[in-house]
Amino acid sequence: MEAAHDAEVLRAGPLEVRPDESLALAGGRPLTLSVREYSLLVELARRPGRIVSRDNLYELVWRDLLRPGDRSVDVYIHKLRSKLEMALPDWRFIHTHVGFGYRFSSEPSHAFHIPATAR
Repeated sequence: MEAAHDAEVLRAGPLEVRPDESLALAGGRPLTLSVREYSLLVELARRPGRIVSRDNLYELVWRDLLRPGDRSVDVYIHKLRSKLEMALPDWRFIHTHVGFGYRFSSEPSHAFHIPATAR
């Protein structure tokens, strides 16, 4: 008889990340992410509220040292952020701290919506 294994599940608002299943759900719907995007999401979600440097993210996801001038982390964060915003437009998850890195925290979007005026 095998011992029960509690699978890791990372939750942030309507976002759920299941590293053991390589699955991310936005409002219960699967997200289509590249391997790098998914790995960045997992590493950030495992450190909620903490600022994670670009160097640290690169080492965690690419398993190498970040070379001077390499913008890979920023490019993939932008792609990931765009996909999250498309799937969950009323939420923001990845926050930039210029000169420091990125912070993962589920926060309602503060976008201002101006309703169309009736004619």
